[in-house]
Amino acid sequence: MRGKNALRRLTVHDTVWLWRLGNVHPGCTTYLALHRSGAPDARLRLVFRDEPGRITAGFPMGSGEVAAVDGGHLNLNEPGVVRRLLDLATERALLPYENGVREEDGWPLFDELTRTKGN
Repeated sequence: MRGKNALRRLTVHDTVWLWRLGNVHPGCTTYLALHRSGAPDARLRLVFRDEPGRITAGFPMGSGEVAAVDGGHLNLNEPGVVRRLLDLATERALLPYENGVREEDGWPLFDELTRTKGN
């Protein structure tokens, strides 16, 4: 059984990505952290903050789920969802190539995925 904060692997073409989910309280923030294997100090952190019209993990949803009140839902535990977010982040040049954590609002990517590719 995988530990709560264990890194997960996702292979895209010839690149191995490692990712994990986390929650920060207070403020109810869910984040998805990604980095290339071999480059653990160059991370992208997609942040989903609980704000009006947006729902992060917690009752009635499970850990890693994010949703919009007016429609759309993603489960960040699903590798396919992580892959779609990674593809969008790549298209938008959000991936860091230098050491450090690049923190980005995840809601614009959420909106694009739930609008164009379904839930």
